Amino acid sequence: MTLRIEAEGWLARAGVDQWRDPATRPTALAKWRADIEHGRTWVVDEPPSGRLVGTVTLADADRDFWHSGDDLDNALYVAKLITSRAARGTNLGARLLDWVGQQARQSDRAWIRLDCWRTNAALQSYYVRQGFEHVRTEAPDHRKSGWLAQRSSLLAAYPEAPLTPCEAGREQSATPLEAA
Repeated sequence: MTLRIEAEGWLARAGVDQWRDPATRPTALAKWRADIEHGRTWVVDEPPSGRLVGTVTLADADRDFWHSGDDLDNALYVAKLITSRAARGTNLGARLLDWVGQQARQSDRAWIRLDCWRTNAALQSYYVRQGFEHVRTEAPDHRKSGWLAQRSSLLAAYPEAPLTPCEAGREQSATPLEAA
C-alpha cells in the first residue's frame, strides 16, 4: 500500500486523477487486497535493505473490458504495476513487464495484457514504448480505466537484466523478486 500511496501522490502532482476517485477507490483497493491474499501480487525489493521498490499483480481477465472473443486464456493480465520514485531510471517497470512475459511463456500464453486509465495519455504512451499495441478502449460507466493493450509474451526489453524470484526473508503475502 505504501507504493500505491506514493504513486497516488505522484500522479496527483502530475495532474492525473488516476486511483483517487472516491467512487471507485474502495472497490479497487478491495480487489487488490484480494489479489494479495490469493498470492497473485509480487513485489520487488532492493537488496540489501529489503525496501520495496515495485509491485505487479498477475490478475484474471477483467470482464468489464476483456470479452470471450478475446481468447482470454491465451493471455496473462497485468494489474497494479507500480514502481517507487526511488527506482526511477532503473527500467524497473519494463523489467517487471519482461518478468510477466516470462510467466506467460511458462504457462504457454501468447500475450500479456493490461488496461490503464483512459485519460492517462502519458501512461498509454509508456506502454506503447514497451511494445504494447492498443487493442481498443472500453468505457463502462462505473470504471475510469479501459484503455486496453497487449504485447507478445516473447518480447523482452531487458533480457540481460531479468528479475528473479528469491526467498522471502520475512513472512509476507507475496514472494519478492530480486533485481539482478
